[in-house]
Amino acid sequence: MEEEKAPVSPIGQADKQQDQKVSVKVLRILAWLRDFARSTMNLQAESDQEGTIETIKKDMVFRGHVVWVLICSIFIASIGLNLNSTAVIIGAMLISPLMGPILAIGLSVGTNDWETLKRALKNFGVMVVVALITSTLYFFITPLQEAQPELLARTKPTFLDALIAIFGGLAGIIGVSRRNRGNVIPGVAIATALMPPLCTAGYGLANGQWSFFFGAFYLFTLNSIFIAGATFLIVRYLGYPLVSFVNADTEKKAKRYMIAFIIVVILPSAYIFYGVVKETIFMGKAEAFISQNLEFEGTEIISKKITYGDTSRIDVFIMGEPITNQTQEQLENRM
Repeated sequence: MEEEKAPVSPIGQADKQQDQKVSVKVLRILAWLRDFARSTMNLQAESDQEGTIETIKKDMVFRGHVVWVLICSIFIASIGLNLNSTAVIIGAMLISPLMGPILAIGLSVGTNDWETLKRALKNFGVMVVVALITSTLYFFITPLQEAQPELLARTKPTFLDALIAIFGGLAGIIGVSRRNRGNVIPGVAIATALMPPLCTAGYGLANGQWSFFFGAFYLFTLNSIFIAGATFLIVRYLGYPLVSFVNADTEKKAKRYMIAFIIVVILPSAYIFYGVVKETIFMGKAEAFISQNLEFEGTEIISKKITYGDTSRIDVFIMGEPITNQTQEQLENRM
């Protein structure tokens, strides 16, 4: 005997049709979003490969007036760091020619242009040496030897600095690769801040403060590598023509080395970032503890010093009525 099919209820049929309509609407919305993204975020549009290559190769040259522009910008940035003047430092970053060789390194690796890579690395190395000599000379002769906050800010690079360099590098090469190049590079130079770390490294050399030198030079290296890396990614994504070809095995090996190198470079910044986060949390808790527990009637907090490290401590100087031993014990137990 044939089994009789259970009749489909009108309500169930209506629900099924409603689900199908919803699915169709969702698919249409997704298709619209895909088309919208393709039309508004298409990097291929307005791309000028020949002009970009020509511009980057021209900007990587380091001789003649470019040398003097770099020396002047280093002096300006060093004075700005010495005086703790953000405006002066920004001005120095705007006129600095350091970005040219870094973009050229990313471009040459992305297009397998080994001759350009050699020239870019040479120019970049000479620029760094000239910048270090100039900043060291300034900080050696200046009577103002105190490390200002603008100097100190360049001695502890973190993972966030790597992110700034990545997105700054992406913005830089995307802007440069357009037919209408606009004014992206000066903004990238300010955001990624290549000049201040080099000047801070010079301060460290001039004063024999090696923690300043290594911290600042690491920040400069971090920024340079990730700007060049971002350039490499966009050049490959946009399909720039390769100058020379390598076999698949060699290219895979090169990519593995690049990834390993990037991981090694970024690990210290991640560790420093972890330490900065811990320090920030401690400082916040210490401030909260002081405000919630150390404000007594008849007393006033004159000064406070919060020290974070292996032996963290809070020093608070209070004027007014003396604190009893019992209150002091209670405060120590709450810490």
